[in-house]
This record gives sequence, C-alpha cells and structure tokens, in this order.
Amino acid sequence: MNNILGGLKGVIFDWDGVVIDSSLQHERSWEVLAEEISKPLPAGHFKLGFGKKNQVIIPDILQWASEAEEVQQLADRKEEIYRQLVEDSGVHILPGARELLVALREEGIPAAVGSSTPRKNLNAIFAATGLDEYFQAVVCGDDVLHGKPAPDVFLLAAEKLGLPADECLVIEDAHAGIEAALRAGMRVLAVATTNPLADLHMATDAVECLAGVTPARLAAVFKPAQSS
Repeated sequence: MNNILGGLKGVIFDWDGVVIDSSLQHERSWEVLAEEISKPLPAGHFKLGFGKKNQVIIPDILQWASEAEEVQQLADRKEEIYRQLVEDSGVHILPGARELLVALREEGIPAAVGSSTPRKNLNAIFAATGLDEYFQAVVCGDDVLHGKPAPDVFLLAAEKLGLPADECLVIEDAHAGIEAALRAGMRVLAVATTNPLADLHMATDAVECLAGVTPARLAAVFKPAQSS
C-alpha cells in the first residue's frame, strides 16, 4: 500500500447523500404513504429522520404507530413506494463518488457500505448502477438492531472488512451518521450534500462534495495537525 496513505486502511461509505442522491424519492415516498393511510406529516420530519431507520422515524418522529408489527408494515410499504419511484425516475450517482471508489480500488483500499437503507433498496440500486463491484462489504439497516446514531452499522462494516475501527474512515452526510461514526471510534469526512458545510463541525473534516476527493485526501484526515 502506498505510504502516503498512512493509517487509512478502509473506507466506509454511507449511501444516500454520499454515493447516490435519491432524497427526492425518499421524501416523496413518505408523502405518498401519508396520503394512503391518511396520516399527517410533521413539519421538518424529513430532515429530522435523515439517516435513521424507519423503525425510529415512524414511532418517534412521525408518531404514526408504536406497535412493532404495525411499524414494520408501514416501513415495508414506504420502501416499496420508494423502490417504485426509483424504478420510474432512476437514481443519480453523486459527483466524485464513482471516481473515488475506482481510485480506492486501484490503491488496494477496501470499501464498505454502512447505511440505514434496507437491503432490498441497496440491491435494486446495485442492479441499476453496478456500484456493488466496488464494495468488499455491505452493511445495511436490516443487519443491526440499533441504527444510527448508534455505532453498530459502522462497527459491523469494519468487522466485515477485517479491520480495527480506528483504521477506518467513514464518509457521511447526516448528523446521525457522523455521531455514529464518532461513537465507533472512527474518523469522519462529512459531505455537505444534506447539511451546510458550516453545520458539519462535529466531523473530523468536511468537504462540499466528493468531486476531486482522492485517497490521499482521505488519508490526510488521519494525519495529526502540523505544528508551526
């Protein structure tokens, strides 16, 4: 491995807002479901729920249901609507994401997905984009009991890569995901696709987007600040 990459041994990517942008389809799927079941959507619900599992969003943010079975039924229906919307409109790969994945593969640095997204959604987008070829591990919301901001998704992703948590870098856009990565003991590069750059100060470092980001740029997050 190139010495310039230092302590960087693996990269864990959040999905929506980092690799792809399907926020419009996600937001619309909540609206369609609300219409179907005649339930109100609280103001600001989408931003409050971004990066969290449906099992948290439905009872805690939307307050639509509290019984586990009903919550699961609503969650499943929401994702069915989402997948149909993606099929109808396609999905947008965010600038720089594929290029960074290609560069990481060329450097021999393994990559993983660490997302709250259900596996069926990931599989549908993998089939449409071919992005699965760049990932050595995939961890989704179905694989853990506690979603973000709990660290479980990222810890399991590091385990699947066969790496210690502190040798992995997480790329995230949501506050819940940044908190989860920090709680996992990982450094975080935040991307300002969902929140303004100024609001991402919790992360180890932050960029406007992944366009132009290289493995060396990621590795720089691991280097201690130089004293003058």
